[in-house]
Amino acid sequence: MPRTSQHALARYSRPPRATLGARPKLEGDPVSTSPSSPTLSPLHRLSALGQSVWIDFLSRSSIRGGHLQELLDQDAVVGATSNPSIFQKAMTEGDAYDEQLHELAGEGVEGKEVFWRLAEQDIKDACDLFRPIWDAGLGRDGYVSLEVDPNLAYDAPATFAEAMRLHKAVDRPNLMVKIPATKPGLAAIEDAVAAGKSINVTLIFSLRRYAEVAESYIRGLERLVASGGDPSKVASVASFFVSRIDTEADRRLDEIGGHDDLKGRLAVANAKLAYKHYSATFRGPRWQFLAAKGATTQRVLWASTSTKNPDYLDVIYVEDLIGPDTVNTMPEETVRAYQDHGGPQVRLEDGVTEAQGLIDELAAAGVDYDDVTETLEREGVEKFADAFSGLLEALAEKRTQFAAV
Repeated sequence: MPRTSQHALARYSRPPRATLGARPKLEGDPVSTSPSSPTLSPLHRLSALGQSVWIDFLSRSSIRGGHLQELLDQDAVVGATSNPSIFQKAMTEGDAYDEQLHELAGEGVEGKEVFWRLAEQDIKDACDLFRPIWDAGLGRDGYVSLEVDPNLAYDAPATFAEAMRLHKAVDRPNLMVKIPATKPGLAAIEDAVAAGKSINVTLIFSLRRYAEVAESYIRGLERLVASGGDPSKVASVASFFVSRIDTEADRRLDEIGGHDDLKGRLAVANAKLAYKHYSATFRGPRWQFLAAKGATTQRVLWASTSTKNPDYLDVIYVEDLIGPDTVNTMPEETVRAYQDHGGPQVRLEDGVTEAQGLIDELAAAGVDYDDVTETLEREGVEKFADAFSGLLEALAEKRTQFAAV
């Protein structure tokens, strides 16, 4: 079994609770889990507040060379996410994939299947690395995410079929298949959950879409329970893309002119309102029925948390979004920045009333919230589809080189 940080395993000495609230001290925790403890790093202190740290990065060299293990050991990382852009960078740089590419060329494997064979091997290896965390926490963390073909984002039946295929191909209980939160994607999400599969719902920008995602998850669990399935074997996160919202809103404010006091605020406000909806959704009789059957809440995951604007604090999308029963998946540069100067405190429920007021202020200034989020959803799918196409082209070129040898 892969070696895993005792700090990471200590969080999961007992089953996680399906209800909201800061986690209690567990047997096997470090000597102090106080967020103010000087013996723990900033990310370990953040983790003690109930937020899980995942890494938004994956590559064969990081998995096999020990770097990913170092992130588990030193930086409180308990999960990993990937996407077409991440794989595009990983697979087209260096020679870590050359040996398998040569083998696939010899087998006559072509086209998209080359990518899937490479990606599935990476995800299997990463899942095995995180498996002790998954086992110790009874499936709350320790997940690795793999995204469906982004070109299927508006085809619900094809997305569902792809999600089922990927779960079968990887064959690891701590795999989460990522499904984009497009309108057609909602049906695929519900069907996959109803089939007992763990899903990372990605590319969420709007509060309306998030409410639909949460409803799809709950309906899927209800169908699973009605069919005699075990909801305790299903996990899900709802991935809210954060920094891109400020980038787009700020761009529009620049075009309008003035209103500098409104810049750099919408992303955090949006996330706070999403967490408010989460807190209201996963409680009450409907949810308690599912929780009694073993279901766990669909945690909100903060994605796209690197700071794009150099005028903003480089850890703003970590510091302002800390709260219990949440996940923050960070690129490594954000991990390094937070370990250097992060100051973890629970802030996620602060200023919620002002958050709604900000959306109204932006509307008065001429920034349409619905149009911002719809634009970002559409562009998000397009960006991942473009990255996927570019990756396939690069792999085809490499494969041709190996086939000619």
